[in-house]
Amino acid sequence: MTKFSDLALDPRVLQAIAEAGYETPTPIQAQAIPHALQGRDVLGIAQTGTGKTASFTLPMITLLGQGRARARMPRSLVLAPTRELAAQVAENFDIYAKHTKLTKALLIGGVSFGEQDKLIDRGVDVLIATPGRLLDHFERGKLLLTGVQIMVVDEADRMLDMGFIPDIERIFQLTPFTRQTLFFSATMAPEIERITNTFLSNPAKIEVARQSTTSATIEQKLIQFQPTRKDRSFTEKRAVLRALIRAEGESCTNAIIFCNRKMDVDVVAKSLKSHGFNAAPIHGDLEQSQRMRTLDEFRDGTLHLLVASDVAARGLDIPAVSHVFNFDVPSHPEDYVHRIGRTGRAGRQGKAFTIAVPSDDKYLSAIESLVKQAIPRGDLPEGLDLAAEGSDRPREDRGGRSGERGDRGGRGRGRERGPREDRAPREDRPAREDRAARERREEPVIETAEIVDLVEAAAPPPRRDDRPRRDDRRDDRRDDRRDRYRDRDRDDRSGPPVIGMGDHVPDFILRSFKIATPSTDEAEEDSPANGTDG
Repeated sequence: MTKFSDLALDPRVLQAIAEAGYETPTPIQAQAIPHALQGRDVLGIAQTGTGKTASFTLPMITLLGQGRARARMPRSLVLAPTRELAAQVAENFDIYAKHTKLTKALLIGGVSFGEQDKLIDRGVDVLIATPGRLLDHFERGKLLLTGVQIMVVDEADRMLDMGFIPDIERIFQLTPFTRQTLFFSATMAPEIERITNTFLSNPAKIEVARQSTTSATIEQKLIQFQPTRKDRSFTEKRAVLRALIRAEGESCTNAIIFCNRKMDVDVVAKSLKSHGFNAAPIHGDLEQSQRMRTLDEFRDGTLHLLVASDVAARGLDIPAVSHVFNFDVPSHPEDYVHRIGRTGRAGRQGKAFTIAVPSDDKYLSAIESLVKQAIPRGDLPEGLDLAAEGSDRPREDRGGRSGERGDRGGRGRGRERGPREDRAPREDRPAREDRAARERREEPVIETAEIVDLVEAAAPPPRRDDRPRRDDRRDDRRDDRRDRYRDRDRDDRSGPPVIGMGDHVPDFILRSFKIATPSTDEAEEDSPANGTDG
């Protein structure tokens, strides 16, 4: 059996490996390290959790033992698809290089540019970065890649899924043609094969397991069910998840729960916490500090359930994960291999449950076609009543809610109304008096002098020089209309509005009147025949 001491590694590296408790390399490590130490390009294809990180970290430290880094010109470059995976590579480097004087820098998003610039300015031997942040530093003129001797691409298939392939091609073109390239991937898509044919020179191809296979140490179960209603599918899936976790009992020491969408990650985590589970979310929209804090709590056992998107499915080295729950069937079949690969690592036994509804059949067929085997079917936990459990509220909090709804119901519901007999019947109400008859009865008799006064009151406004200010006129008209409408509503004497007179209608037009005619005696006294002045 091959041991690390047989791999011609630097004695300081072997000392760090022994202190970390490792003695025997994994198959990918045993086959990749000798080729890397010879300076050859390496194409490694192995399922997740097989120790690919040490396959390039250990020979890199050995090869960089001689030499010195220059400012802004790293000697080696490691590209990782996610911040978490890049941080994990940095942690492995610290473990294996602690007896050397090699320096490193970690370039990931969510961290200040200033702190990273200071590290690069001092010169680093190993630069670990995500593609986007690396190009940001390069475009700002803070970084040169012409001194890269060893370039590593980790989880290349994940790079493809996340759309980083154009960035990877550009970074390859910025590095020297004479570099050594170590290329690792769990699957070998056609696009990945094209890149390896373009940028790798006569690589040593190492495939330690059949492409896209699942580990034999993982017990897989597929839980299929038919939702009671289509609109309750998401709610009832959460009920099935809770029942599965409870059914596993103490054997579920910790678990990662995978969802397809970031929004669902937050909903599932909140649902679990409301039912008393120790759960927290992690996805790409969270702050980097919060993501790292959540991962640290999950690693040290403070956090029991980690609800994650596929950002946590690749490369996270948490060896003691007992269970994986696929809340959603992954739309990409390769993601299934990576998700369940978070458990059953380093020879440990693990369990992986996948919850599926009828609409997931096409994704299940693609997964089973990829892994070349059928996923064993399982049954719903005993005693699970979807109709009763399909709620995010704990059962003890559900009582009385339907009765309360009537008190807070929508418009008009739940309001108390008085008895019908309290209101007078329509036929018993006094009939509305005929408006025309009332107006004829109340018609006032207006004398001629009053007509003159009314005409003068309705005279045109004065000239512009004597007019009041516009604001005052507007206020006066508003007050007049308000008073007129109030009087009209009170005694209903105004009748229908007159069309064509504008907003202002003189009061004398709205009222009917009669002119009193003089008597015969008064006419004779005023005539010229009686001697009066004409």
